[in-house]
Amino acid sequence: MDTALGLCVGVALAAACGFRVFVPLLVMAIGARTGVISLGHGFEFLASWPALLALGVATVVECVASVWPWLDHALDLIATPCAVLAGTLITASQIDHMHPVLMWGTGLVAGGGAAGLTQAATVTTRGASTVTTAGLLNPVINATQTLIATVLSVLAIVVPAVAVACVVGVFGVAAWWWVRRGARRAAIAPNGRDDQSAGSREQGVSLEVTGGPEARRPSLTYVDAA
Repeated sequence: MDTALGLCVGVALAAACGFRVFVPLLVMAIGARTGVISLGHGFEFLASWPALLALGVATVVECVASVWPWLDHALDLIATPCAVLAGTLITASQIDHMHPVLMWGTGLVAGGGAAGLTQAATVTTRGASTVTTAGLLNPVINATQTLIATVLSVLAIVVPAVAVACVVGVFGVAAWWWVRRGARRAAIAPNGRDDQSAGSREQGVSLEVTGGPEARRPSLTYVDAA
Protein backbone atom coordinates (compact mmCIF):
# COMPACT_ATOMS: atom_id res chain seq x y z
CA MET A 1 0.00 0.00 0.00
CA ASP A 2 1.22 3.52 -0.81
CA THR A 3 2.59 5.31 2.23
CA ALA A 4 0.33 8.37 1.89
CA LEU A 5 -2.76 6.23 1.36
CA GLY A 6 -1.78 3.92 4.20
CA LEU A 7 -1.30 6.91 6.50
CA CYS A 8 -4.79 8.17 5.61
CA VAL A 9 -6.31 4.76 6.33
CA GLY A 10 -4.37 4.40 9.56
CA VAL A 11 -5.19 7.86 10.93
CA ALA A 12 -8.89 7.50 10.09
CA LEU A 13 -9.07 4.10 11.78
CA ALA A 14 -7.07 5.43 14.73
CA ALA A 15 -9.51 8.32 15.16
CA ALA A 16 -12.34 5.79 15.27
CA CYS A 17 -10.55 4.09 18.18
CA GLY A 18 -11.37 7.15 20.25
CA PHE A 19 -15.06 6.29 19.96
CA ARG A 20 -14.69 2.52 20.42
CA VAL A 21 -11.31 0.89 20.94
CA PHE A 22 -11.98 -2.52 19.41
CA VAL A 23 -14.48 -1.72 16.64
CA PRO A 24 -11.83 -0.31 14.24
CA LEU A 25 -9.49 -3.21 14.99
CA LEU A 26 -12.28 -5.68 14.22
CA VAL A 27 -13.27 -3.89 11.01
CA MET A 28 -9.64 -3.76 9.88
CA ALA A 29 -9.15 -7.46 10.69
CA ILE A 30 -12.29 -8.38 8.71
CA GLY A 31 -11.14 -6.21 5.81
CA ALA A 32 -7.72 -7.86 5.83
CA ARG A 33 -9.26 -11.32 6.07
CA THR A 34 -11.49 -10.68 3.06
CA GLY A 35 -8.71 -9.06 1.03
CA VAL A 36 -10.18 -5.55 1.01
CA ILE A 37 -7.20 -4.11 2.87
CA SER A 38 -3.62 -5.27 3.28
CA LEU A 39 -1.57 -5.39 6.45
CA GLY A 40 2.12 -4.66 6.77
CA HIS A 41 4.76 -7.28 7.36
CA GLY A 42 4.56 -8.58 10.90
CA PHE A 43 0.93 -7.56 11.35
CA GLU A 44 -0.65 -10.46 9.49
CA PHE A 45 -1.66 -12.06 12.79
CA LEU A 46 -4.45 -9.48 13.08
CA ALA A 47 -6.27 -11.25 10.23
CA SER A 48 -6.04 -14.71 11.80
CA TRP A 49 -9.14 -16.50 13.09
CA PRO A 50 -8.00 -16.40 16.75
CA ALA A 51 -7.46 -12.64 16.46
CA LEU A 52 -10.87 -12.18 14.83
CA LEU A 53 -12.51 -14.17 17.62
CA ALA A 54 -10.71 -12.23 20.34
CA LEU A 55 -11.50 -8.87 18.75
CA GLY A 56 -15.14 -9.86 18.28
CA VAL A 57 -15.53 -10.80 21.93
CA ALA A 58 -13.73 -7.64 23.06
CA THR A 59 -15.99 -5.50 20.86
CA VAL A 60 -19.15 -7.06 22.28
CA VAL A 61 -17.91 -6.64 25.86
CA GLU A 62 -16.97 -3.00 25.25
CA CYS A 63 -20.33 -2.15 23.69
CA VAL A 64 -22.39 -4.00 26.31
CA ALA A 65 -20.40 -2.55 29.20
CA SER A 66 -21.37 0.97 28.15
CA VAL A 67 -24.96 0.24 29.17
CA TRP A 68 -24.09 0.35 32.89
CA PRO A 69 -22.78 3.81 33.90
CA TRP A 70 -20.58 2.56 36.76
CA LEU A 71 -18.89 0.00 34.49
CA ASP A 72 -18.63 2.54 31.69
CA HIS A 73 -16.83 4.98 33.98
CA ALA A 74 -14.51 2.21 35.16
CA LEU A 75 -13.62 1.38 31.55
CA ASP A 76 -12.93 5.07 30.88
CA LEU A 77 -9.93 4.80 33.18
CA ILE A 78 -8.22 2.37 30.81
CA ALA A 79 -9.94 3.36 27.57
CA THR A 80 -7.66 6.31 26.83
CA PRO A 81 -4.31 4.44 26.97
CA CYS A 82 -5.90 1.49 25.15
CA ALA A 83 -7.19 3.81 22.42
CA VAL A 84 -3.74 5.37 21.99
CA LEU A 85 -2.11 1.93 21.77
CA ALA A 86 -4.73 0.70 19.29
CA GLY A 87 -4.36 3.82 17.16
CA THR A 88 -0.58 3.45 17.13
CA LEU A 89 -0.81 -0.24 16.16
CA ILE A 90 -3.34 0.37 13.39
CA THR A 91 -1.40 3.24 11.84
CA ALA A 92 1.90 1.36 12.01
CA SER A 93 0.31 -1.63 10.27
CA GLN A 94 -0.49 0.56 7.27
CA ILE A 95 2.90 2.28 6.81
CA ASP A 96 5.34 -0.62 7.13
CA HIS A 97 7.41 0.63 4.16
CA MET A 98 9.20 3.03 6.52
CA HIS A 99 12.12 2.37 8.81
CA PRO A 100 10.82 0.72 12.02
CA VAL A 101 11.75 3.71 14.18
CA LEU A 102 10.03 6.13 11.81
CA MET A 103 7.10 3.76 11.38
CA TRP A 104 6.38 3.45 15.10
CA GLY A 105 7.12 7.12 15.71
CA THR A 106 4.65 8.16 13.03
CA GLY A 107 2.14 5.65 14.32
CA LEU A 108 2.41 7.04 17.84
CA VAL A 109 2.23 10.70 16.87
CA ALA A 110 -0.37 10.51 14.09
CA GLY A 111 -2.37 7.45 15.06
CA GLY A 112 -2.00 7.63 18.82
CA GLY A 113 -2.58 11.38 18.77
CA ALA A 114 -5.77 11.08 16.71
CA ALA A 115 -7.11 8.33 18.96
CA GLY A 116 -6.23 10.28 22.10
CA LEU A 117 -7.96 13.44 20.90
CA THR A 118 -11.20 11.69 19.98
CA GLN A 119 -11.12 9.67 23.20
CA ALA A 120 -10.70 12.85 25.25
CA ALA A 121 -13.67 14.39 23.43
CA THR A 122 -15.89 11.36 24.08
CA VAL A 123 -14.95 11.23 27.77
CA THR A 124 -15.72 14.94 28.12
CA THR A 125 -19.06 14.50 26.38
CA ARG A 126 -20.12 11.62 28.60
CA GLY A 127 -18.96 13.49 31.69
CA ALA A 128 -21.02 16.54 30.75
CA SER A 129 -24.02 14.31 30.07
CA THR A 130 -23.65 12.66 33.47
CA VAL A 131 -23.59 16.04 35.22
CA THR A 132 -26.41 17.69 33.29
CA THR A 133 -28.78 14.73 32.79
CA ALA A 134 -27.76 12.47 35.69
CA GLY A 135 -26.58 9.91 33.11
CA LEU A 136 -29.98 9.52 31.42
CA LEU A 137 -28.56 10.35 27.97
CA ASN A 138 -25.41 8.25 28.37
CA PRO A 139 -26.91 5.16 26.65
CA VAL A 140 -27.87 7.30 23.66
CA ILE A 141 -24.40 8.85 23.54
CA ASN A 142 -22.74 5.44 23.80
CA ALA A 143 -24.90 4.03 20.99
CA THR A 144 -24.01 7.04 18.85
CA GLN A 145 -20.31 6.53 19.53
CA THR A 146 -20.56 2.89 18.48
CA LEU A 147 -22.32 3.90 15.26
CA ILE A 148 -19.74 6.61 14.50
CA ALA A 149 -16.86 4.20 15.15
CA THR A 150 -18.37 1.60 12.81
CA VAL A 151 -19.19 4.02 9.99
CA LEU A 152 -15.83 5.80 10.22
CA SER A 153 -13.95 2.48 10.22
CA VAL A 154 -15.77 1.25 7.12
CA LEU A 155 -15.20 4.58 5.36
CA ALA A 156 -11.50 4.45 6.26
CA ILE A 157 -11.15 1.17 4.37
CA VAL A 158 -13.49 1.85 1.45
CA VAL A 159 -12.96 5.59 0.85
CA PRO A 160 -10.04 6.80 3.00
CA ALA A 161 -10.18 10.38 1.68
CA VAL A 162 -13.78 10.81 2.86
CA ALA A 163 -12.91 9.33 6.25
CA VAL A 164 -9.96 11.68 6.69
CA ALA A 165 -12.16 14.63 5.71
CA CYS A 166 -14.67 13.58 8.37
CA VAL A 167 -11.90 13.34 10.98
CA VAL A 168 -10.56 16.78 10.08
CA GLY A 169 -14.10 18.17 10.26
CA VAL A 170 -14.67 16.68 13.70
CA PHE A 171 -11.36 18.04 14.99
CA GLY A 172 -12.16 21.44 13.50
CA VAL A 173 -15.55 21.62 15.18
CA ALA A 174 -14.05 20.50 18.48
CA ALA A 175 -11.29 23.13 18.26
CA TRP A 176 -13.83 25.85 17.44
CA TRP A 177 -15.97 24.81 20.40
CA TRP A 178 -13.02 24.90 22.82
CA VAL A 179 -11.86 28.31 21.56
CA ARG A 180 -15.36 29.72 21.84
CA ARG A 181 -15.76 28.27 25.32
CA GLY A 182 -12.46 29.79 26.45
CA ALA A 183 -13.38 33.18 25.00
CA ARG A 184 -16.74 33.08 26.75
CA ARG A 185 -15.12 32.29 30.10
CA ALA A 186 -12.58 35.07 29.58
CA ALA A 187 -15.41 37.52 28.89
CA ILE A 188 -17.40 36.46 31.95
CA ALA A 189 -14.50 36.51 34.42
CA PRO A 190 -13.75 40.30 34.29
CA ASN A 191 -17.45 41.12 34.64
CA GLY A 192 -17.65 38.93 37.72
CA ARG A 193 -14.66 40.68 39.28
CA ASP A 194 -16.13 44.10 38.46
CA ASP A 195 -19.41 43.12 40.12
CA GLN A 196 -17.58 41.99 43.24
CA SER A 197 -15.56 45.22 43.34
CA ALA A 198 -18.70 47.30 42.92
CA GLY A 199 -20.39 45.37 45.71
CA SER A 200 -17.42 45.94 47.99
CA ARG A 201 -17.45 49.67 47.27
CA GLU A 202 -21.19 49.90 47.98
CA GLN A 203 -20.71 48.03 51.23
CA GLY A 204 -17.92 50.39 52.24
CA VAL A 205 -20.05 53.45 51.50
CA SER A 206 -22.97 52.09 53.52
CA LEU A 207 -20.67 51.46 56.47
CA GLU A 208 -19.36 54.98 56.30
CA VAL A 209 -22.86 56.44 56.19
CA THR A 210 -23.99 54.24 59.05
CA GLY A 211 -20.93 54.82 61.13
CA GLY A 212 -20.67 58.52 60.37
CA PRO A 213 -23.44 59.83 62.64
CA GLU A 214 -22.28 57.62 65.51
CA ALA A 215 -18.83 59.08 65.26
CA ARG A 216 -20.20 62.65 65.21
CA ARG A 217 -22.69 62.13 68.08
CA PRO A 218 -21.71 64.52 71.00
CA SER A 219 -21.06 63.08 74.38
CA LEU A 220 -22.70 64.64 77.50
CA THR A 221 -20.77 65.01 80.73
CA TYR A 222 -22.63 65.68 84.04
CA VAL A 223 -20.80 67.61 86.74
CA ASP A 224 -22.01 67.57 90.35
CA ALA A 225 -22.24 71.20 91.45
CA ALA A 226 -22.30 70.28 95.12
